Amino acid sequence: MLIDRKELDGRLRGAARAWLDEALAEAAHAAGHPEAVSGNPPWELRFASAGRHCGLEHADSVRALLLVEAHAGLPAVTRLYEQGTAAERRAVLLTLHRLDLGAAALPLVEDALRTNDTRLVAAAVGPYGAAHLDTHGWRHAVLKCLFTEVPVEAVARLGERARGDAELARMLGDFAAERTAAGRTVPTGLRTVLDLTAPAPVPAPTSTEES
Repeated sequence: MLIDRKELDGRLRGAARAWLDEALAEAAHAAGHPEAVSGNPPWELRFASAGRHCGLEHADSVRALLLVEAHAGLPAVTRLYEQGTAAERRAVLLTLHRLDLGAAALPLVEDALRTNDTRLVAAAVGPYGAAHLDTHGWRHAVLKCLFTEVPVEAVARLGERARGDAELARMLGDFAAERTAAGRTVPTGLRTVLDLTAPAPVPAPTSTEES
């Protein structure tokens, strides 16, 4: 879960806070002077070393702040994702919805969904994936979560997108039947999603008496 700068400052010790101040200043400078940056800007090196300086438990939040402060564009997020460790890739995925990228970064989400790394799959079905995956891709993302045992609670806007989706319900039924036939357990989250695919109830008409 990402936390904001104020909460981070309350958790980090002096040296870590000072490092974060410098890192964010570098990111802000890069955002304000893009013409002065040649090669990879210094804040990208900070992105990679965030866990070492601020603690692994805060690395996602620190990296998210750096991406936002730098106004990271598609080339930067793609580079950081492709060259990064799994933890760095997760941080990119968790931050995509906070950046002005439109649907341009969707290939990163699709790449994460092709892996069996549950950290990446869970991050890929967050707010950015919910906003930009098409219906076909989103249905398969839900099934990927069930297959890899990522809790369905990780899927952003699950209730909204699953509501009344008969095709998703069919896919879930097929998935459950395959698991049962193979003697494997059906993930508990499947029933949760299946219940959500039911059409929204139609309100009963209200009758008015003539006066």
